Amino acid sequence: MSNWKSAYGALETKAEVRGAHGLPPRSFSGQVLGIIAVKLDYPKLPGNVANACTFNYPVCYEVVDFEIEQLFAGDPAIKQMIIEAAIKLEAQGVRAIIGACGFFAHFQKDVAAAVDVPVFMSSLCQLPVIKAGFAQAGSIAVFAADGSSLNDDLLAQVGSNTERLIIQNVGDMESFAPIRWGGHELDNGKLTDDLCGLAKDLCQQHPDIKAILLECSDLPPYAAAIQKATGLPVFDFITLANWVAGAVLQKTYTGWF
Repeated sequence: MSNWKSAYGALETKAEVRGAHGLPPRSFSGQVLGIIAVKLDYPKLPGNVANACTFNYPVCYEVVDFEIEQLFAGDPAIKQMIIEAAIKLEAQGVRAIIGACGFFAHFQKDVAAAVDVPVFMSSLCQLPVIKAGFAQAGSIAVFAADGSSLNDDLLAQVGSNTERLIIQNVGDMESFAPIRWGGHELDNGKLTDDLCGLAKDLCQQHPDIKAILLECSDLPPYAAAIQKATGLPVFDFITLANWVAGAVLQKTYTGWF
């Protein structure tokens, strides 16, 4: 039995005890994370936030339909749609909500104010913690799908700024184009090689880089290869998701003492 099923078995027993205290009736339950994803059609590999096989616990998706460029720009016209998606996920019983694009950071504060469950809309939410983990002399490389849109105004939404960051745009890479612009032909091997080569070159140019953060929700499938190529800690949407899930689905510890 998988870990999440074992954990949920324990929760189910507790739910029976607590049922008399007003647990809300629902058509279905058990989802740990609710994920807001933009409607985009291209191959989504395991490791991608939009591939449910990525997670070792149940997740629930809510899709929002607008142009990805609107999200990169933080277009106010899409704010209410995103808030409504979060409210719907909360009503379905998720324990926390994340986004499936780093540029959901534009709406971090708005969504957090609209629901009662914890909200971490962007992989960029990890930046304050990552910066705290390394000496001030160290830089953090951020691989972004749209590097020109990653600025202080955006990062202020997640309690950070561009200080100590080396922002690397990956959106103009040919091998990334099927993801960036939508498409059905993705050369996964080429993209892996390109990202690893880019990471190694960047580290050679900036030897003070201490860690890499992958902003884009499509990049976690390549995190292990990037780490092998550079030897650096690599943070991404999945490190964020697992951290959040660990907080809202704590386990009971057993063993000898």
